[in-house]
Amino acid sequence: MIQSLLDLSHGFSVALEPHNLLWSFVGVLIGNLIGVLPGLGPLSAMSILLPLTYVMSPIPAILMLAGIFYGSQYGGAIGAILLNLPCHPPHAVTCLDGYPMTKQGKGGVALGITMLCSFFAASIGIIVMVFASPLLVSVAFKFGPAEIFSIMLLGLICGGTMARGTPLKGVAMTTLGLLIGMVGTDINTGTMRFTFGFPMLFSGVQLVALALGLFGVAEFLRNINNMEVITTGKLSMRDMRPSMADLKQAFFPMLRGTLVGTLFGAMPGTGATITTFIAYALEKRVSRTPERFGKGALEGVAAPEASSHSKTQIDFIPTMSLGIPGDPVMALILGGLLVQGIQPGPQLITEHADLFWGLIASFWVGNVFLILLNVPLIGVWVRLLRVPYRYLFPVAMFFIYIGVYSTNNSLFEVNEVLVFGVAGAILMALDFPISPILLGYVLGPLIEENFRRALEISGGNFLTFIEGPISATVLAIALFLVLAQLFFWMRSLRHSVSVAKPAE
Repeated sequence: MIQSLLDLSHGFSVALEPHNLLWSFVGVLIGNLIGVLPGLGPLSAMSILLPLTYVMSPIPAILMLAGIFYGSQYGGAIGAILLNLPCHPPHAVTCLDGYPMTKQGKGGVALGITMLCSFFAASIGIIVMVFASPLLVSVAFKFGPAEIFSIMLLGLICGGTMARGTPLKGVAMTTLGLLIGMVGTDINTGTMRFTFGFPMLFSGVQLVALALGLFGVAEFLRNINNMEVITTGKLSMRDMRPSMADLKQAFFPMLRGTLVGTLFGAMPGTGATITTFIAYALEKRVSRTPERFGKGALEGVAAPEASSHSKTQIDFIPTMSLGIPGDPVMALILGGLLVQGIQPGPQLITEHADLFWGLIASFWVGNVFLILLNVPLIGVWVRLLRVPYRYLFPVAMFFIYIGVYSTNNSLFEVNEVLVFGVAGAILMALDFPISPILLGYVLGPLIEENFRRALEISGGNFLTFIEGPISATVLAIALFLVLAQLFFWMRSLRHSVSVAKPAE
C-alpha cells in the first residue's frame, strides 16, 4: 500500500510537468467539446487527433487521448440532459430522466449532480486502479506467450459476441478486423499477404486510416442529411447548484452506480452503455417509487452517470496491464500505445512506470479540469449545440483528410479513409456493429505473434495452451462464452419456431 502511494506521488510529479499538464488539458477540452456536439463522439475525436500523436512523446500523447475519452463522457451528458440528444451511446439512459428534468426547469440541477457524480465515481475508479496495480506487478512474470494469447483471444470473443446486434454479426465483423490486420508483410517469413499488388500496403493498413474511416467519415455520412437547427434555453451557473435535498436524494444512487461501474469495468466486452443500463435498472428496482423513473427522477441521472465514469477509469486496467481493450475507444488507445512502440501487458507497469502512474495521476488532474471548465463554460457549450450540422460536416471532413495525409504524406491513405468510410456507413445501415472491426485489427497481429511464439517455445506442441493454469482457465472461460451464445441462439430459434407453428 505504501509503495502504491509512493508510485502515485511519482505519477503526480509526471502529470504536473508543464508540457504533460498542457496536453492533458487539451485532451479534456477537446473531449468535452466533442462530447457536446451531436453526431460526434470520442472515437471520432481521437481518430482525428491520432496523427498528432505520431510526433509527440509517448506520455503526453497518451495523456491527451485519455483526456479526450473521459472529457467526452461529461460533454455527452450536456446534450442528453438539455436536448434529449445522446451524442455518446452511454448517455441514452441519461436522456430518460435528464430531459424530463430539463422540461421541469431542473436541467441545471441534473448537470450539477452529473458533475459531482462524475468526479466521485472517477475518484473511486482511480483508487481501485492504484491498489490493483501491485497485484498485477506480482503476477506479471507468470504471463508467457501462451497466457497472453489466451487472454487476447478471450478479449476478441467478448468483443465479438457481446457487441451490439446478433453475436453472429459481431463475430463476422471481428473476423473482418482480423483479416484487415493481416494485410502487409509477414514478420516471420517476409511473405506479402492480402496486398493485391499495391506496394503501399506492404506495411499494412494504417490504424489512422481505418479509425478515421470507420468512426469519422462513416458517422458523418450517416448524419449528412441532419439539417436540423437546435434551439436551447438559457442556463446559468446558479441553476447548476443542487440543494441539500438533491444531494441526499442522489447520494446512494451515486454509490450504487459507482459500484456497478467498478465491477463491470475490468470485464472485456462490457461497454459503458451496458453498464449504464444495468445501473439504471438496479436503481429502478430498489426504488420505493419506481413509477417516477422516466418522468424526471434524479436517481435516474445520478446512477448511470456514476457507473459510466467509474467504468471509464477502470477500463484502463485491462487495456494497459493485459492488452485487452474493453471497448472500441480503449482499442484505439491500445493502438496509440503500439504506435509509440509500447507493448501493453502485465510488464508495462514496471517497464513504463512513468507512463502508467503519470496516466493515473492525470485522471484526477483531468477531472479537476472538467469541473473548472464546465461550471463557467456551460453557456458556451449550450451555444455550440446550435451549430448547424451542414457547417460542422465539411469542417470535420477537412480536418480528417488533412490529419490522415499528414501522417505519411500519402494520398493512398486518404483513399483508404474514403473506402473504409463508405464501407462503414454501409455496414451500419445493414445493422452490423463496426466496433469489433477495430478490436480484431488491433488484437489480431498480437494474437498471431504470441500464438507463433508459444508454439516455437514448445516445439509445436498445442497442449502448451492448456498446460498452464492461467492459460487453461482463460481458454475455458472463452469456450464457456461461445457455448453460452450457442445455447441462447438455439433457445431463441426453438422459441421462434414454436411461435410460428400454427396451433392444432
